[in-house]
Amino acid sequence: MLKLYSYFRSSASYRVRIGLHWKGLHFEYIPVHLTKDGGQQHKPEFLKVNPMGHVPALDHEGFLVAESVAILEYVDAMFPIKPLFLSHPKEKARVLQVCEVINSGIQPLQNLKVNQYLEKELHRSKEDVVRWNQHWIEKGLEGLEKIIQSSAGTYCFGGEFSAADCFLVPQCLTARRFGVMTEKFPIISRIEEACLKLDAVKKAHPEQQPDFAP
Repeated sequence: MLKLYSYFRSSASYRVRIGLHWKGLHFEYIPVHLTKDGGQQHKPEFLKVNPMGHVPALDHEGFLVAESVAILEYVDAMFPIKPLFLSHPKEKARVLQVCEVINSGIQPLQNLKVNQYLEKELHRSKEDVVRWNQHWIEKGLEGLEKIIQSSAGTYCFGGEFSAADCFLVPQCLTARRFGVMTEKFPIISRIEEACLKLDAVKKAHPEQQPDFAP
């Protein structure tokens, strides 16, 4: 009933996998390798699924929706068990704020296509690209730490797991991949540690995906 176009290392795909597993939803995993064959996301067959050439994308009985925020909101509306967005408009807005801090304020600056452009078109060294990523990830996490300071408990919003946590966990993993020490952010680190104990997060981890490659 559900098909997820995903890449094991994609943090945006990781978010959606967490959400689907949290809800206990079964889905077919369709791998789209972002670097093999020149990037399978650029192939005509995938561009019919998402003309932007991004993963993740979700196919629900022929209905296609892409982008992680849109996918999780759609899934939450269609399958309301174990909701990912808090019900009160103000609380839902705060969850979305955290999601967008990561989705709009951090992740696009560390995106594969941005890194490739910096190297290939602007002729920046790999070391320059790493510094670029470290700078923007650290700036984003500094802001996020302050934003969730008043709401954080076990998770970003008290004891309720939400979409905000779906976004936080992959961002922490990516941060470390670029050499950012997430231990500098104690609230974020505490929440990530709690999330990593959840079965949904364990199942969604990149190393547990069928297309995983070291």
